[in-house]
Amino acid sequence: MNKRIQLLSIIFLGFSSVAFSQIKEEKLILNKKREPEVKKIEKKKTSVETIKNYPPEEKSQNPVKYMITDVPAVSDFKTSTIQGADVTPKFDGTAQNNYIQFGMGNFGKILGDANISKTLENKIEVGADAHFLSTQGLKKEYVWDSKQSATTLGAFLNSYGDKGKFNLNAEYNLNSYNYYGIYALEPGDVDLDQRVNQFKVNGYYDFYSNEILNDIRVKSSFLKDHFDAQENQVSVLANLSKHAVEIGKSGINLNADLGVGLEAVKSEFAIRDKNSANFFNTNLAPKVTFRKGDSYLMLGSSFEFLNAKNSNDLMSEQLKNNKTYWFPKAEFQYAAINGFKFYGGVDGGLKLNTYADLLQQNPFIVSDQYLKPTETKYHFYVGLRGDIDETFKYDVSAGYGKMRDIMFFKANSLFDNDYTLNRSAYNFANTFSAVYDDGNVSDIKGSLQYFPLANLVLDAEAKFTKFDLKNYSDIYNVPLLTATIGAKYTMLDQKLLLGFKGIFASDRTTNSFMLEGVGSPMMYQSTENINDKVGGYADLNLSAEYKIHKNFSIFALGNNLLSSKYQTYKGYKVLGAQILGGVKITF
Repeated sequence: MNKRIQLLSIIFLGFSSVAFSQIKEEKLILNKKREPEVKKIEKKKTSVETIKNYPPEEKSQNPVKYMITDVPAVSDFKTSTIQGADVTPKFDGTAQNNYIQFGMGNFGKILGDANISKTLENKIEVGADAHFLSTQGLKKEYVWDSKQSATTLGAFLNSYGDKGKFNLNAEYNLNSYNYYGIYALEPGDVDLDQRVNQFKVNGYYDFYSNEILNDIRVKSSFLKDHFDAQENQVSVLANLSKHAVEIGKSGINLNADLGVGLEAVKSEFAIRDKNSANFFNTNLAPKVTFRKGDSYLMLGSSFEFLNAKNSNDLMSEQLKNNKTYWFPKAEFQYAAINGFKFYGGVDGGLKLNTYADLLQQNPFIVSDQYLKPTETKYHFYVGLRGDIDETFKYDVSAGYGKMRDIMFFKANSLFDNDYTLNRSAYNFANTFSAVYDDGNVSDIKGSLQYFPLANLVLDAEAKFTKFDLKNYSDIYNVPLLTATIGAKYTMLDQKLLLGFKGIFASDRTTNSFMLEGVGSPMMYQSTENINDKVGGYADLNLSAEYKIHKNFSIFALGNNLLSSKYQTYKGYKVLGAQILGGVKITF
């Protein structure tokens, strides 16, 4: 980063005495309870059950397990990906789960949210979510259209039975945006539209007792975009387990687990090379854990059986791949005292790269991708974590791994060199394609949370990731360093909630193109720069909500307050400083 960004980062890191709360994607997530882990935990409203003296005591004694996800270090308020998510600013002590929220701001931004739930007889809860977010984009930066919107409609059902709890949720997402990142041409007002429709249905059954069958999860997704790309995905996962088996009088407990999973993905594209991919993957993951107090040793493996088929118009015949994989899985933790827990281990796995996953990472990819899985052959790691006096949580670790087919995004040039601006939305050197390379990865990451007061939480995260690739000198569009700092604070008898979040990233290497017209008849000539840079950034955000009445509150958001005109990908500038205000009604 340049000196200005470094200075501002140091200044905001010193604001530990200032009480603010977290902002996420034009939405307030305030007064958040202390997390059971140091890392941020992504929780989906439609899959979280209201606890009503369930599960029984024997189930509650089992360790709480969450799915940990990395938070991408990009502006939560950018003009690129706007993801639908729940808007749930909650005050402690309220039982009101139903709300309607509406807000407006500059750049033509409109925010609308609603959540309604009802508990029926027989311990059944039903509910619905609706979210809408739109912006008119950067009219002063681009002559062409850069507006976008995101809509999410969902419904869920939670049922608490005698032996377990059941959750079913369905969700529809519509993301409408433009391929506005044109930097090598001046096309004027053109149609750059892209729209992605996705429908998801998920089911989950969790048995209260971990006797043999622990839980079953079913997920399905159906996706279609503006250019007739289609993708269907379904997965089933069952966890078998036998926990808390005492080994003699040693004080050591044995937990035995076996995960059995099936996943099928079919992706078809209708433009350019008309790629298609079919994956069917079976997974077996046995493991045993020996635990004594907070110290433990886990030994396991993962077996993957993959059937893959790829084809496109350039291939003379379909490419088939049937392969069996084995990955090591082991972890230990030695808890000398509660505040210092040394841990380490090794893991690996196979990740199916789907079109839906790629769109989440980069919505500006062309609607024609060659898809193949990424294999992490092994990843060793060591770290130190702890909880000191329940006021300071930390987790620091370093790792090294070997991978095959590491996926990243490379910029496309023009798909045809005709001297015309009457071309498709994705044909202005404004899209990206997934590319793959083998290599090694080194990473260092750390996170901490500090609770100096009951109504004040400070947190910070940083991650350093270095790739050493076989064919590319640098990985494209992946920052070397990312970091976040944040704080959340409540005051005035919990009527006022304040928040702060800073997001930082280092420079990224990318390829880019310079175009010029030559010859007669005129043609475009493309020159590629394989070592271009997309600058780092500091993105600072503030939020506030004031509860005027138990059923009525007002809120304000200030995003990208430095008005940094940074880019998420080459050509794709984010919105400048934004102010949005609105009202929320709970009932």
